[in-house]
Amino acid sequence: MNVVACWKRKGRISMSGFSNFLPPSATISTDSSAVTTETEPQAVPKPKQHQQWLIVGLGNPGWIFQGTRHNVGFEMLDAIAEANGISVTSVSFKALVGKGFIENVPVMLAKPQTFMNLSGESVGAIVSYYKIPLKQVLVIFDDLDLPFAKLRLLPKGGHGGQNGMRSIIDHFNGSRDFPRLRIGIGRPPGKTGPVNLFFDPLVSKSEKRYLNFTFERGVEAVRILLLEGFNKAATYVNSVKPVEQLAAGK
Repeated sequence: MNVVACWKRKGRISMSGFSNFLPPSATISTDSSAVTTETEPQAVPKPKQHQQWLIVGLGNPGWIFQGTRHNVGFEMLDAIAEANGISVTSVSFKALVGKGFIENVPVMLAKPQTFMNLSGESVGAIVSYYKIPLKQVLVIFDDLDLPFAKLRLLPKGGHGGQNGMRSIIDHFNGSRDFPRLRIGIGRPPGKTGPVNLFFDPLVSKSEKRYLNFTFERGVEAVRILLLEGFNKAATYVNSVKPVEQLAAGK
């Protein structure tokens, strides 16, 4: 009978012959400094959570106003919805609305159906119900004082005589601290009054080409705004060549 010799010599433990009693796959470390510790798994960082944005396009409902200059806010919102696969067909808060994402940012798109001058009734109700910070409410509308098809992104400001914006500011308790994307439609020539723009269709092929290009830039501007912040989006929108040069690829 083999006897396992175990003895202590000069602070070391000898285990002569002990390996005969272990299975072939087992190993023994006699180095007392080798300590094996089990490490805890590293926590996986959670993806950044984004707050919901409300993006509003202003216009007038009804087929008679489709394709008119005063409804370019609706058309820009439609372009944003199409680019991001969002259906704006649900009816809520006196508006056509749709929810989705622009990349990883949750958004609600809205087209108030109250007619332009009462847009605040719809927008104010949405903001109040969902408790959306005004800094994350982007309103898109037409602007007589900008050249046709030009974009301008601003962090805040007044209504500039635009009655839809006037209504929204009123329903925000007078606050003007929300971003807005203005789309230039230009003032009508001669003595033609602005009211005619409600029914003035975009019949010119060159006008439609410029406007479609503006919508493409607007879609990209909104993406930059949501993902990279206002300053980068404003730089993209506000410091560009005239739309005629861009559309021509110059």
